[in-house]
Amino acid sequence: MSALRQTTTLLRTAATSTARPSSAVVARSSIARLQQQQPFSTTPRRAAGGGMQYDPPTGWLWGVRPGEKYQNEGWENLFIYGFWGSLIVFGVAYAWKPDTSIQTWALEEARRRLEAEGILPDPDQEQK
Repeated sequence: MSALRQTTTLLRTAATSTARPSSAVVARSSIARLQQQQPFSTTPRRAAGGGMQYDPPTGWLWGVRPGEKYQNEGWENLFIYGFWGSLIVFGVAYAWKPDTSIQTWALEEARRRLEAEGILPDPDQEQK
């Protein structure tokens, strides 16, 4: 019986004690307080655009029903030809770009100096 009294007394003490709130509770209440305060700007927020921009799903791939022909939009051809055309132009330019590496310059400079000293024969001169 004494164990029951001690447990009851402990429960009453715990219920009536003033415990400090946890940091999570304090953080949540301060965030809620900040959200209720007036914002920095007094003008109301306005959305750009006009109306709803969301197209609800229809269940068809790209919104085209079977048996219907897809209608190109105006920008699609320009995008396709512009993208692939510029990719081809850059690929060709990259393939024929000049070699400007330091290794190539050093090899040509060494060959020139060796030819000037007479150690390496000049390939442009005709040998007799």
